[in-house]
Amino acid sequence: MSGVVDLEIIRRRPFADGHAFGEAGAETRAYECIDARAHVAIDPQDPAYAWMIDIGLAERGGDGLVHVSTDLWILKPVALERGNGAAMVEFVNRGNKRALQFYNDGPASNAPQNLADAGNGFLMRRGYTVISAAWQGDVLPGDGRLVARLPVARHPDGPVTGRVRAEFIVETRGVTSLPLSAKAGTRPLPAASLDTGEAVLQRRRYPWSEAKALPADAWQFARVEGGGRGGQGDISGAEQGIVASDSHLYIPAGFEPGWIYELLYTARDPLVLDLGYAAMRDLVSFLKQTEGGANLLRADGAPPLRFYGWGRSQTGRGIRDFIHRGFNADAQGRKVFDGMLTHIAGGGRTTMNRFTNLVVAASRQYEDWLNPSDRFPFSYAMSTDHLTGAVDGILKRPETDPLVIHTQTASEYWYRRGSLVHTDTEGNDLPQPETVRVYFWASSQHWADPLATPPVQRGVCQNAQNIVATSAFFRATLEAMDAWVRDGQAPPPSAVPRRDDGTLVTMDAWRGQFPAIPGVALPARPNELPLVDYGPDFEAGAAIVEPPVVSTTQHYAVLVPAVDADGNDRAGLRAPMVAAPLGTYTGWNLRIPGHGTGALHDFSGSYIPLPETREEREVTGDPRPSILERYGTPAGYVAAIRAAAGALAERRFLLAEDVERAAEAARDWGRARHIVYLPAASDEA
Repeated sequence: MSGVVDLEIIRRRPFADGHAFGEAGAETRAYECIDARAHVAIDPQDPAYAWMIDIGLAERGGDGLVHVSTDLWILKPVALERGNGAAMVEFVNRGNKRALQFYNDGPASNAPQNLADAGNGFLMRRGYTVISAAWQGDVLPGDGRLVARLPVARHPDGPVTGRVRAEFIVETRGVTSLPLSAKAGTRPLPAASLDTGEAVLQRRRYPWSEAKALPADAWQFARVEGGGRGGQGDISGAEQGIVASDSHLYIPAGFEPGWIYELLYTARDPLVLDLGYAAMRDLVSFLKQTEGGANLLRADGAPPLRFYGWGRSQTGRGIRDFIHRGFNADAQGRKVFDGMLTHIAGGGRTTMNRFTNLVVAASRQYEDWLNPSDRFPFSYAMSTDHLTGAVDGILKRPETDPLVIHTQTASEYWYRRGSLVHTDTEGNDLPQPETVRVYFWASSQHWADPLATPPVQRGVCQNAQNIVATSAFFRATLEAMDAWVRDGQAPPPSAVPRRDDGTLVTMDAWRGQFPAIPGVALPARPNELPLVDYGPDFEAGAAIVEPPVVSTTQHYAVLVPAVDADGNDRAGLRAPMVAAPLGTYTGWNLRIPGHGTGALHDFSGSYIPLPETREEREVTGDPRPSILERYGTPAGYVAAIRAAAGALAERRFLLAEDVERAAEAARDWGRARHIVYLPAASDEA
C-alpha cells in the first residue's frame, strides 16, 4: 500500500526535567520531547503521487517502491488531555528548530532540552504540541539539523544531467574553496565533469553588470584539506592539500570579497525534492487521522488535534508553494493543515524543480537576483497577470485550502516584493479571501532576534542593523489562528499599506517623504521585478534554461510603505518601539564601498538613532525631534511604550502579558537594544 507512514521512535525523555508549565491559576502540565523518524514507502504510479516532479525517475527499493524518511522532533504534554488540542508544525528552516526561539523568546538551539531553552514558556503554558519536521531534501546532517532523506533522480540508462548556475559571494579575504552549494550544510549538485573547459566561472560587480569570465586554468573543481598557509617541506609544519572534487570550487588566488561569482556547469544526480513535501503531507495526515497504534498523538482514543503549519523566510515560501500546488490535500483528498502561518515570505514561493538548490535564499537586489522565487501568482487571491494573461492565486481549492495568516516586515517590501502579496500585478489594492489575513510589521527587519541584544556591528552595511522587537506578534498571531480554527472567531482585519489611502507608494513618492537625516544615503530603488523566462517547461518542473531571459521592458509593480516625518512606516502594526521610537527603523540597508556600494544588502534593515537633545539636533541639522524633546524623562519613554503596547493588545495584536514585557524592556531608555548616551534611568523610571 502506498504512502503508509512508519513512525520510528529514536529517543523519548522528559523536557526541562519534568517542569510543570501553566498559566497562573490554571492546570499545569509536564512536557516530554521525542526524537523520531517517519518512513514513507510510495508507489510512484499511485495517482496521489504520480503528478509530483520527477517521481517517475526516483530510485526505487527492491520492493519496487520509492522510500523516503524525514526527521522530526515532538514536544508534547505528557498527558495529551492536558494540552489545548492544537499542534504547531514547524517547517524547519534549513533543518534548524526555531519555534521555541521565536514564540518563547528562547535561545537558538537545535537541541532544546533544559528549562532555559523554554524561554518564557509560552507554547507550553498555553498547552500547544510542537512538532519540528524536515522537508528540505538537500540539507546535510550536522549541528543537530533535521534532515529529509530523498532519492536521486536517474534515467534507466544513466544519470540525469543538466546545466546549472551557482552563485558565490564572500565578505572576507582568504577564502579559496567553497562547496558548489555555497553552504557547508547543504548537499552540492555534483559536477558531471571536472574539466573546467566545459564550465564557465565569471564574476560581476552588480547583478546587472557585464560578467567577466575567469580563465579555465585560474580555478578548479577541487577542495582544500588541512590548515595554515601550507607547509614548506618540514613534516612538522602546517600543510594544505588540494583534492579534486566534483562538489567544490577552488580558486587558488582566492575569492575577491564583495564580487558576485557565477559558476555555470553541467551537474548530475538531482534529488526528487517534491517528495519532501509528500513526506510532510503524509506525516501530518498520519498524526491527524490515524487512531492509536504508533500514533503518539492519538493514543487511547484521543481526538484529533488541530494542526497549524508555521514557516519563516525560506519555509514561509515553502508553505505558500505547498498550498498552491495542492499538497494540503492528503492521498485520500482530506485537508491536512487547518491553518498556515507564513512569515517573511514576501511575494515568493519556492520551487522543487529539477536541480534546485533549496538552501539558496530568495531573490534580492544584489544576492541571487535571478533565483526564481518570485513568480506569479504572488497573492492568495485570484488575479490576472497583466504581463502574461495568466489567472491564478495561491488559494484555489476551497475544500482543502487552510486558513492563512501571512505576516511580513518592512524588509519584504524592499527586498522581497512584498506589496504583491496584497496588490495585483499592476500595483492596485487586491482584496484577499475571507480565509486570509495579511499583517505588516511596520519598520521591522526580516530577521529580528527575540532576545535583547545591542545593535550589531555594521559589517558591510552603511547603517547599524534594525533592532525592532517583534516576537510578541508571533504569540498573538498563533492565539488568533487557534481561536479562528477552534471557535470560528475571525482574527482582526488585515493591516497592510494600501494605495487607496496613500500608505503604499512609489519610490518617487517615498523619496519625497523620507527625512533628510545628515549622512544617511537612500536606496536608489527597491528590488524590482522584471518578467523572467526560465524556460518553456519550467512551470512543469524542469530545470532553469540557462541563462534565463530577463525582460528589459516588462515589469511587475513593486511598491513600498509610506513613512512619517521620522522615516518610520505609517501603516500596519507598529511595534511599541516603532510607535514610540528612539530612532528611524527601516527595512533596508545599503552596502559599503568595495562590497556592491549602494545596493541593498541581503535582508538587512537599518537603525538610525534619533538625536538625543535639542542641542544635538540643531548642531547636526537633523530634522527629527530629539529623544528628550519627545519623552522628557526615562519614565516618559516607558509610559509611551506602555501606551503603545496597550493599544495593540486592545486590537488583539499583543497578549496582555507582553504589554508589561514591552514596558520593562523600555526602562533605562531601552538601552539593551539601543545606542543611547543619555544618563542612566533614575528610580522614577
